Amino acid sequence: MPGVLPIDGKQTLFWLYLGLKDICHSPWLSLAHGLFIAICGGLITWLAHDRFWLLASAVSGFLVVAPVLATSLYAMSRAIERNETVNLRLLFKTWTQWQTLHNNEPVSYWCLVRFGLLLALAGTGWVLTSSALITLLTPVPIHTPMDFIRHVVLSRDSYLFELWLVLGGLMAAPVFASSVVAMPLLLDRKLNTLQAVLTSWKVVLTHPLPMVLWAFLIMGLSMMGILSLFIGLIVIVPMLGHASWHAYRDLVDTRDVPERMPRQEAV
Repeated sequence: MPGVLPIDGKQTLFWLYLGLKDICHSPWLSLAHGLFIAICGGLITWLAHDRFWLLASAVSGFLVVAPVLATSLYAMSRAIERNETVNLRLLFKTWTQWQTLHNNEPVSYWCLVRFGLLLALAGTGWVLTSSALITLLTPVPIHTPMDFIRHVVLSRDSYLFELWLVLGGLMAAPVFASSVVAMPLLLDRKLNTLQAVLTSWKVVLTHPLPMVLWAFLIMGLSMMGILSLFIGLIVIVPMLGHASWHAYRDLVDTRDVPERMPRQEAV
């Protein structure tokens, strides 16, 4: 299993800078990812604006499954790092080349799919748990976002909102610890899902304070993008995707772990 490299707290901000730098390398391809997410978010909000739990499911699902959606952004950052060509063909291969052969050895990306399904399951579990908590402890049914704000967020008769936030944090922490470097690691190296998750936990346990800061940066920027009517996600999604690749490269020692895919010819 890979080792963990030493870092300092300032590197978390430097990862964001490197993420912006990668956007500048291939702006249209990078920003297209953010535009796609922003459009999807806008459509879901429009369709579910008066159905709180559907809207909450969409937001939770985005935050949990975002590492999977950023897979092609990791591939772009890897190609930039290797001085390889970054184009639509690279993105197409990343999303379609799930099972191929190289030198008669299987090169499988199905581990990424399995991990994505696990994250989706975690997101579904949070929405169901959250729904049960609010339904049981609120005096009136919660159907719309305004119902949630009025009877949960602004309620003076209970600490339900605080309890809801604590529960969300307790459920989000292990998901973050399991995924902070797992997806780029699975994309880049020949490891199985369990090895990638254990490496991710190892990173968090080795660098707890920088990882807490990184989690707050991801959450804060994501919420800013969502609250800007999803417009901010056009830049924030690719920035965080590319930055997560650089976080993985700074945190994980992969020298003794074989690469999953062969390198392209350098440009």
